[in-house]
Amino acid sequence: MDKNKRFEKKFSWKTFLVDTLFDIASAILYALGVYTFAAHADFAPGGITGLSIIINHYFKFIPIGMCTLAINVPLILFCHKALGKRFLFKTLKSMLISALMIDFVFPRFPQYEGERMLATLFAGVLVGAGLALLYSRGSSSGGSDFIVFSVKKKYPQLSIGTITLFMDGIIISLGGIVFKQIESVLFGILMTAASTIVMDKIMYGFGSGKMTIIITNKGAELAKRIGTEVDRGSTIIKAHGSFTGEERQMLMCACNKAEAIEVRNIVRSCDPRAIIMLSTIDEVYGYGFKNLEEQ
Repeated sequence: MDKNKRFEKKFSWKTFLVDTLFDIASAILYALGVYTFAAHADFAPGGITGLSIIINHYFKFIPIGMCTLAINVPLILFCHKALGKRFLFKTLKSMLISALMIDFVFPRFPQYEGERMLATLFAGVLVGAGLALLYSRGSSSGGSDFIVFSVKKKYPQLSIGTITLFMDGIIISLGGIVFKQIESVLFGILMTAASTIVMDKIMYGFGSGKMTIIITNKGAELAKRIGTEVDRGSTIIKAHGSFTGEERQMLMCACNKAEAIEVRNIVRSCDPRAIIMLSTIDEVYGYGFKNLEEQ
């Protein structure tokens, strides 16, 4: 059996436990942001959570967390082939823990009912931190993520940011109609922006890693794993170390932000002695990215 297939099928209780701990920590932050700060500030953030807040506004007996799960069921059925069973299983576990936190744990604590601007900012910061923990473990919050990743697989020339912006814009605008305030739209935009900035800062520091350059002695093995697990191609270039005089390989791999974390983890597990450099790329053209002919 191929070594990479054995790697993918191997189940680790340690990894499962760590993933679950991250799920719980993420759910606490996410539920704190959504239930404690956003739910009663009369605005809807982007994503399925924002749609659930709108539904809860009209039907109080439908809790936000369970509503989010219910909306996700048809999305899971629609997207399961495109995203794979492993990703869906991890996401389902994350969503279930998050829903339990939102509906059964945090209702036992008081909600913030003060300044809407503070509620918006704190909601954005907390949700962004929670999502960063999820994405760092290869999971997601489900909902619109399913649609975004599915559309991305079918139309790789579209950026995740463009797809997400379009979907979030519809729900945030709907929140403005429901709450009958232009401020609701502005607060929804502000929360979404704050969560995105915080998520990027936590995951990537002050740089958005989109290009990985790897100096290694295991170029072929790394390239194969990156292709299998991240679904990205890489270029292997012969390199000569000026200090050691050794012949090594240099891998170049252009990828999006979330994939850069996966590539880094692959390199760390496969060749701990490798050198990996993450850098920012303003734009990438070609297959899997923007269509060169459209520019």
